[in-house]
Amino acid sequence: MEKVITRNWGKPGSATIDGAIANGGYKAAEKAVKELDSKTIIETVKASGLRGRGGAGFPTGLKWSFVPQDTGKPIYLCVNADESEPGTFKDRFIMENDPHMLVEGVIIASKALNCHHAFIYIRGEFFQQTKIVKQAVKEAYAKGFLGKGIFGSDYELKVTVHNGFGAYICGEETGLINSLEGKKGQPRIKPPFPAVSGLYNCPTVVNNVESLCAVPWIINNGADAYKKTGTEKSPGTKLFSVSGHVNRPGVYEIPLGLPLTTFINDPAWAGGIWKGRKLKACIPGGSSVPVLTAPQCEGVNLDYESLAAAGTMLGSGGMIVMDETTDMVHMLKILAHFYAHESCGQCTPCRTGTHWAYEVMSRIDAGEGRMEDLDLLIRIADGMAGQTICVLADALAMPIKSFVPKFRAEFEAKIKRKAA
Repeated sequence: MEKVITRNWGKPGSATIDGAIANGGYKAAEKAVKELDSKTIIETVKASGLRGRGGAGFPTGLKWSFVPQDTGKPIYLCVNADESEPGTFKDRFIMENDPHMLVEGVIIASKALNCHHAFIYIRGEFFQQTKIVKQAVKEAYAKGFLGKGIFGSDYELKVTVHNGFGAYICGEETGLINSLEGKKGQPRIKPPFPAVSGLYNCPTVVNNVESLCAVPWIINNGADAYKKTGTEKSPGTKLFSVSGHVNRPGVYEIPLGLPLTTFINDPAWAGGIWKGRKLKACIPGGSSVPVLTAPQCEGVNLDYESLAAAGTMLGSGGMIVMDETTDMVHMLKILAHFYAHESCGQCTPCRTGTHWAYEVMSRIDAGEGRMEDLDLLIRIADGMAGQTICVLADALAMPIKSFVPKFRAEFEAKIKRKAA
């Protein structure tokens, strides 16, 4: 498999502009700016089948094509680098190892959108990564790759790097836009969607870091070359950040469609379950997606369609692996605490439901639960899912509705130990 995103990681100076240029960087941006029109870039990315790598998996080129070009308003591009989902840390590695690949992706996407001001919104806790990206942007300006007349053309692009304040909800695109405008980082009711009315009520596209980093390779090599890797409906490569009970936690670029158990057990990837133990469960796409039991992991491939058929999601590719010693009750309590803490409080089912679920989980985990609490948890989750402006409530509802039925015996055992 030819690496798309991680091909320069570990090379000397890969985070500097001279290193990027030595590795072939900015050739695609120059080609896009000087030789390609907006329609050609969009159609190329659409033909590649690239899907958003932040979690939703929406086709990137199609998203760009929704932006109206005749409103007379400015068009904005926002890069979502507010990576906060537990278990997900791939974008952090991109920014550390190859920030110029991101800047190049921003240039190409901006040219496609007829955008002249792009924003890179970075998670508040990413101090070092922000420093690296700001330096990359500064170097790009100095080389004439950003600013007025880039690459000797008449195209102009300004890039602003902006830090969030560490709120998970700002990873939701309209929460991010509100935060950029200086408002509370709370999601907006849709429609209108950002493509029509986003930042400053202007047409806006919000793209994930990894999504944009795939674009230079596609422009250089073509859509057909990109589709040679992966599956028919999930083409290309994908970064997976794997954590938990594996021998080799880290970030890996894999061909979409790779068997999940191969990824966990192969020495080239996660290297197997640590300490010679057995696999108990796996959350394949970030903490918000339904958990899979060990038997369910068999025969499942790491692509959008296969994981959906297994009742879970590819999400952000933030894989959490749990061995046979894992306390699944305690694990769900930890997840409930995270989502209760990160709820923005705008919608009652989320504001109340996440905290209520955490309270119930806390008493079960403490050995003070009641058998009826298990059905109560499901009812709370049912009252949250699909009932709010954004999907944060669903992000806890889905784990509850998978952990409780799949590991019900463990939940009942904790409750019965108290009763005994």
